[in-house]
Amino acid sequence: MKIAIIGYSGSGKSTLAKKLSQKYNCPILYLDTVNFEPNWVERDREAAKSMVAAFMENESWVIDGNYIEFYQERRLEEADKIIFMDFSIFTCFLQAYRRKIKAKNTTRESMADGCIEKFDLEFARWIVRDGRTQKYKDRYRKICEKYRDKVLVCKNRKDVENLQI
Repeated sequence: MKIAIIGYSGSGKSTLAKKLSQKYNCPILYLDTVNFEPNWVERDREAAKSMVAAFMENESWVIDGNYIEFYQERRLEEADKIIFMDFSIFTCFLQAYRRKIKAKNTTRESMADGCIEKFDLEFARWIVRDGRTQKYKDRYRKICEKYRDKVLVCKNRKDVENLQI
């Protein structure tokens, strides 16, 4: 089973990815761990792409994240299921804020080592405005149309709980 999880920041992509990885006993790749090195330094693009390409050679996988430049088209093509986490702005904001409070200045599993969980103005702005521009909405819409036979859209926690994969 190959599962690609995409969607908005704070929607619960990483939490769902971990659950599905355990359920199907397959490796998981959090693209944030590929994109960042310690202290929020962005990894060299070619090195990051090599990591993703190597991971995708696995027979089964769960990949959490959007990152177009990390073979998004190939990931979506190869995936048996694509899960689009289309949660509301309010829910994403609240979940990201709660995640920061719960993290207590630690690095979460789905983030690169040394990247302490943060919830600053830049990230809040990304959740509320910059990550939801028409460009991103159109991109998700096109993905849902192109891969309609294998896309599952989750708009809330109940949808996630009721996922049939």
